[in-house]
Amino acid sequence: MNNLLRKLRELSKRPLITGTLILTATGLVSRFIGFFYRIYLSRLFGEEKMGLYQLISPVIALSFSLTAAGLQTAVSKLTAEVATRQHSIKEGLNKRPFWASFCISLPLSVFCTALTYFFADQIGTNLLKEPRTIPLLRIIAFSFPFVGVHACINGWFYGMKKAALPSLAQIIEQLTRVGCVYLITSKDILSGKEPDIGTAVLGLAIGEIVSMTVAILTYLPYFSKSKPDFSSSPCRGESSRAASWPRIYQNLLAMALPLTANRLVLNILGSMESVAIPDMLRLYGYNSETALSVYGVLTGMALPLVFFPNALTGSIAVMLLPMISENYCLKKMDAVRSLANRTLGSCLIMGFACLIVFVLFGPWLGTVMFHSALAGRCIRTLGWICPFLYLDTTLSGILQGLGKAGVIFGINVLSLLTRLAFVWLAIPSHGIIGYLWGMLAGQLLLTILYVICLVRFFQSETFTSSSR
Repeated sequence: MNNLLRKLRELSKRPLITGTLILTATGLVSRFIGFFYRIYLSRLFGEEKMGLYQLISPVIALSFSLTAAGLQTAVSKLTAEVATRQHSIKEGLNKRPFWASFCISLPLSVFCTALTYFFADQIGTNLLKEPRTIPLLRIIAFSFPFVGVHACINGWFYGMKKAALPSLAQIIEQLTRVGCVYLITSKDILSGKEPDIGTAVLGLAIGEIVSMTVAILTYLPYFSKSKPDFSSSPCRGESSRAASWPRIYQNLLAMALPLTANRLVLNILGSMESVAIPDMLRLYGYNSETALSVYGVLTGMALPLVFFPNALTGSIAVMLLPMISENYCLKKMDAVRSLANRTLGSCLIMGFACLIVFVLFGPWLGTVMFHSALAGRCIRTLGWICPFLYLDTTLSGILQGLGKAGVIFGINVLSLLTRLAFVWLAIPSHGIIGYLWGMLAGQLLLTILYVICLVRFFQSETFTSSSR
């Protein structure tokens, strides 16, 4: 018993392990809830309406990229670096990166809300090429400010290696979303009405509002704590002026702007891909309803199942970023290599295990869970990307922690362009299977280039150390 308690105490002192375990546990619970929620939606609304629901995803992704994605990563990285300058994290928590990001994210989020709401007709008709998405866009637009603020708070907590509180908000968000949709649709069914897919979007928006409220309530206890002490030796020879407001904004924007630009470009390419898939399926010979149904099966059924195990690698990537950043900042390259080797090996093993499961049991899973033979065929084919998919998530987290955002951007653009080429060239002649081949080719290219970049980085650091 004493040995067990001692091991637990030792484990609690390892933020990467404990943070990953917390994020993984909550991520698995959240994805477990979300996965069965997807099954519920697919059976309630059908394949075509699921395709309609998925069509608004590019707009959500673009808004998140502009208002939150780069800022969340920058807050996490900057908070972790500033923490290394303090005698003790507990003696003073640096809240300035969060407040700087808040002042940037909130106005951008309100702008995106207004833009989406007032131009929903043009977006739905001309960009998404589906007028039925217009009311869905107007509903989801109101969630953008809440998503932005929530992302900034999460970035600060991740930078302080406090993964439990964002995880709590994530679970509550999922439960709120599912609960709202279930109550509304159950009421509609009892009254003889056909459930509207807008209910699912409304649940999504309400879930974001509630999760942001929970995040704010968890942040409030830290708000009144003492200001951070920057009297210790700064990282890489910087002075304590790095904590001043102008320097905070400068550093935050220096990190966030490239990440935001990268995410915007990638999401624009991803949006082009999402909108082009139904169009190319029509060229293959499907009518509009069938094309939308096939798109709904792929994005609303098969992909969520294949991405389900990514909760583990995603959690590792989130916690790796501040850990890698701190060790690299302190020039502890052996620690960086050790973290990278251990996590990449684990992700590779998990990827091959998932490949075997999806390839062998994909058709059965599609039929039993979604009542769709097409979903089963998609799951089997997508199973081949698992080793590369899970590995890429972790590799991206490592490279971001090493400050390689520009390289990540270029590699991701090449991967997306590869997938787009398959969308435009393979789907019209081979149907949806052509897109699945494109996903495999894109993930394989991503893995190869990520590995080459990481190996070259370690080689250059070794050469620099030896030359000294």
